[in-house]
Amino acid sequence: MNKVLLAAGLMTLMGTTAMAQQIGVSVARFDDNGLTVMRNGMTAHEATLDGVSLQMEDATDDVAKQLDQINNFIASGVDAIIVNAVDTNATEAMSNAAAAAGVPLVYVNRQPVNMATLPDGQAFVASNEIESGTLAAFQMCNQLRAEGKSGGARAYVLMGQLSNQAAVQRTKDFHDVIGMDMCNFITIIDEQTAEWSRDKASDLMTNWISSGEPFDAVFGNNDEMAIGAIQAMKAAGISMDDVVVGGVDATADALVAMAAGEMDVTVFQDLAGQGAGSIDTAIALINGEEVDKAVFIPFKLVTPETLADFQ
Repeated sequence: MNKVLLAAGLMTLMGTTAMAQQIGVSVARFDDNGLTVMRNGMTAHEATLDGVSLQMEDATDDVAKQLDQINNFIASGVDAIIVNAVDTNATEAMSNAAAAAGVPLVYVNRQPVNMATLPDGQAFVASNEIESGTLAAFQMCNQLRAEGKSGGARAYVLMGQLSNQAAVQRTKDFHDVIGMDMCNFITIIDEQTAEWSRDKASDLMTNWISSGEPFDAVFGNNDEMAIGAIQAMKAAGISMDDVVVGGVDATADALVAMAAGEMDVTVFQDLAGQGAGSIDTAIALINGEEVDKAVFIPFKLVTPETLADFQ
């Protein structure tokens, strides 16, 4: 009788183990505030799921390291892989490796360069970047007009890493908006990359301020760079009432800056929702379900008037 019970217990245990779903996750960098929100969304969602285990790795902004992580995930026999790409131009090799091994692959937050040709069993979960920069730029345009600067306004643009599709798209969005008749009073003085970094943005903004060029607005491809610009302007004695500052992500620090009257515009990117959505998409692919190639989670405009909804 005891042997029968033991055998039954072992069979149950083996069945449970077989049902467990192992998902390897490679994140571009752990020390990015926005990506930390995304990672926290993943771990929080993992805790609500039975039989799902995440193995999360930091690619430390190194393309070669990220490719190694993906190959290691495949070799270790994971059921699916989630990738937040270091370089969105390097995703084709990742897709090919996963497809050859028959392992489902989900890109999250950063759009792969091979989006149009993703193999079966692969998908992309994020927010539509055309919305992000467009929402921020259009609101900044409206605010500059409301402040009586429709006769001419000058702006600086802080770009993210140029290897990243989001940085390219958000900058294009800004250009597209100021190309519209109602916003073409805005002129870009200069645009340079600060690589998503608050410190690098602060240094770049300090250099721009030292040039003596008058300016009315600063748009950062993300909140971290917008906050870095704010820090540099405050250090130079520039009143935040005189400059319209916009960013993207609606991070906790950005909302604090907005409450303090320092940031005027940001765009809520549901990074935690993207992280959770990438897990759900990976599980669906593991189970052989049909999944849209692109799963978009909407952006939402955040201004001082709507701030309370996001705090």
